Amino acid sequence: MSTAPQIDIDVAAFWADPYPALAQMRREAPIAFVPQLGSTLLCSRDDIFVSEKQIDVFSSHQPGGLMNRLMGHNMMRKDGEAHMAERKAIAPAVSPKAVRLHWLQQFQAHADRLIDAMDPSEDVDLVRDFAMPFSAECLKLITGLTNMRFQDMNAWSQAMIDGIANYTGDGAIEARCHAATAGIDAAIDDMLPVLTKTPDASLLGVMLASGMPIESVRANIKLAISGGQNEPRDAIAGTVWALLTHPDQLALAREGHVPWIQAFEEYARWISPIGMSPRRIAKPWIIRDVAFAPEERVFLMFGSANRDETHFADPDRFDIRRDTSKSIAFGAGPHFCAGAWASRAMIADVALPILFARLKNLRISETEPVRIGGWAFRGLLNLPVMWDECRH
Repeated sequence: MSTAPQIDIDVAAFWADPYPALAQMRREAPIAFVPQLGSTLLCSRDDIFVSEKQIDVFSSHQPGGLMNRLMGHNMMRKDGEAHMAERKAIAPAVSPKAVRLHWLQQFQAHADRLIDAMDPSEDVDLVRDFAMPFSAECLKLITGLTNMRFQDMNAWSQAMIDGIANYTGDGAIEARCHAATAGIDAAIDDMLPVLTKTPDASLLGVMLASGMPIESVRANIKLAISGGQNEPRDAIAGTVWALLTHPDQLALAREGHVPWIQAFEEYARWISPIGMSPRRIAKPWIIRDVAFAPEERVFLMFGSANRDETHFADPDRFDIRRDTSKSIAFGAGPHFCAGAWASRAMIADVALPILFARLKNLRISETEPVRIGGWAFRGLLNLPVMWDECRH
């Protein structure tokens, strides 16, 4: 165990709203051991920004970690040449050029279809009726698993997310994660003959064409689903919610004074959809007089880094005019999110402008309160909305 000061948390309160506890840690112990999570947390933006690049110390390779055990050994849990080889293999599916040439037009078609299907006379939940299916349909295209239902894509992604954040060892959560990975394996098996015979630009297609071992292919598809579904889903609904509750800022975006991408980037700073990334200490190390021992677990708290007062004035305030260049919502260093360009296109190029352009007077409904939760992964659980008419 590290020599970091110990800070206790209420796990339920931390799930409901981690930011007060994270602010306390930044003030009192930017590196703190939290016994309820069994880990040492790095909460300072600068400590995380530097440490994530020191892969010889803060290793992503975690043979006994939850992700490896539940989802297989994917590129996120590899370092150095092993990581870069797999990252290079998937690049043709998720590069900015690939997004522009292969996916953007299809993203737009899915968004329009889903908006056409929503009826303002009914109770509409923007998470359930748009953000979730839109993210899932886009992810089906990118992964190559077009044989899946969007409902399964979402449910299996959530089950894996819950599984790899299951640091309290809940057996029911682990069982749901195993069921999800079995379902994904079956979907991959169905598509293997198709994409082996006729490769396409999807992740499954390019990985098979690269000659990547099938177990690595499976692990990386599960990685793409675990992060590629919840982050866009949560960021779409969350950014809409943030803008609707800050109408002056929504006006800036709608009138073109601030681009939609900036609204998304500020939301991803303010409410980091991916709030934490775990690391394994590979060798003895010292930061700020805190000594780390080999094999202990460390959490890089992106959600804390993005509210670090030394880089962001009034960090608890949502402000799309803010300079977000210091945000590390997508990570930093060699493990910067490979799907960042696809996410930005889905959210800032498609979902946000289409929703606000087509749904006249879009607003939050008072049928039920908006709920939000999570700390390792954080997002809206619902977003009841209404509008006056749908423009075409």
